[in-house]
Amino acid sequence: MAERPHLAVIGAGPAGLAATVAAAAHGVAVTLLDSAGQAGGQFYRQPATELRAGRPQALHHDWRTWERLRDGLDSHVKADRVRHLTGHHVWFVERHSGRFIVHALLGPEQETPVTVRADAVLLATGGYEKVLPFPGWTLPGVVTAGGAQAMLKGTLAVSGRTAVVAGTGPLLLPVAVGLAAAGVEVAALVESAAAGAFVRRTRALAAQSGKVAEGAGYAARLLRHRVRTLARHTVVEAHGTDRLEAVTVAALDGEGRVRPGTERRIPCDTLAVGHGMLPHTDLAEALGCRLHGMAVHVDDEQCTDVPGVWAAGEATGIGGSALALAEGHIAGCSVAAHLGGAAPDRRAWSAAVKSRTRLRQFSATLDSVYAPPTHWAAQVTDDTVVCRCEEVTGGTIRAAVAELGAGDPRTVKLLTRAGMGWCQGRMCAPAVAGLAGCELTPSRRPFACPVPLGVLAREDEHPMAAVLAGEDEHPIDGGPS
Repeated sequence: MAERPHLAVIGAGPAGLAATVAAAAHGVAVTLLDSAGQAGGQFYRQPATELRAGRPQALHHDWRTWERLRDGLDSHVKADRVRHLTGHHVWFVERHSGRFIVHALLGPEQETPVTVRADAVLLATGGYEKVLPFPGWTLPGVVTAGGAQAMLKGTLAVSGRTAVVAGTGPLLLPVAVGLAAAGVEVAALVESAAAGAFVRRTRALAAQSGKVAEGAGYAARLLRHRVRTLARHTVVEAHGTDRLEAVTVAALDGEGRVRPGTERRIPCDTLAVGHGMLPHTDLAEALGCRLHGMAVHVDDEQCTDVPGVWAAGEATGIGGSALALAEGHIAGCSVAAHLGGAAPDRRAWSAAVKSRTRLRQFSATLDSVYAPPTHWAAQVTDDTVVCRCEEVTGGTIRAAVAELGAGDPRTVKLLTRAGMGWCQGRMCAPAVAGLAGCELTPSRRPFACPVPLGVLAREDEHPMAAVLAGEDEHPIDGGPS
């Protein structure tokens, strides 16, 4: 493998798998690194092998695409064109002497350091859920919608017997259907978007008839399982002592405010809640890649503005698995052409480009439809915990703005410690920005995940030593020669 151009792909979800298969097929040696024990990412998450699931395809749609990707990866691994490293948590990528060094921590303990050297890097780091707080959201039994789905797909388990699925976004549909099919009584699907929100967007719907059919299929299965759908509603409070016992939901008016007198209490022991997704950009930011909003900026070939770095999938903008597959294929073909010293043959990815264009337009429509309620922050009481790691309340954040003059998330963080905990603001940053009345902006972090001090201590003679010592404010812009 060392004699051929070498690509490191970070992330084995749809985008990473598509890129790996495409690049390997064009003669590139690929190392695919992923934190999970199996390929697939969140979308194609598989039950643990020990569970011996008889019909894992029952938990997925588009199973044939997964089989094609899995078989393609397996064939390249057997042919020694791809090295698949599972259980590798990548925490930093650096440029050094015209190449790249990928730093990872191995295994569940995340204490054993591993490095991979490559001629190019493709970031397929995916996204993570956005959850906006409300009173009671820290109770045991309240989980993210994606967390409930991951538990079901990965462990064939559910967190309770009666569930409410709430928030906004297309993810809520498969989560509700999956839980109901697993035997959970789904008391309600609570969606803050209006039921007829898509009616005024017929052009976008017509261009993606397959997506419309997919949504209709989920709706039919919800009816079959007798799941009540409450459109233009939101959860205003979760109730319970030691764990979740019920939720209160209410209707929203046309401006996104709770309509007084519409509150109703729904008993449940599980609340799966989510308000969309955000791109994972930590590695891209540390490399110095330019962002567009909250996503990594890429050109038509999925190249970032850092030479030798490509990005694909949710990291470049939330758009779903089909868009991630198209972007991954384009990126893999582009990497192969550039590393091989040839002019890119755009015919190799022309179909993917057309698909990418349509799917990006469709995802933009989804973004406009599935936006969180405009006035969600009004439901966050002063004693509601917003930053769970540091136990910072809504009242403390409001006081930092009103009494101490904080006007941006960074100042709020410095004054209140909101975002200084284990997750480094990944969970609370959207809420902090919303309560502070300012725009959510990317927060550059030096590392993509927590790193043991012992691992950092071993880097004292490494090219990254300047980063750790704080000697170079932008170490990735030039790097040592």
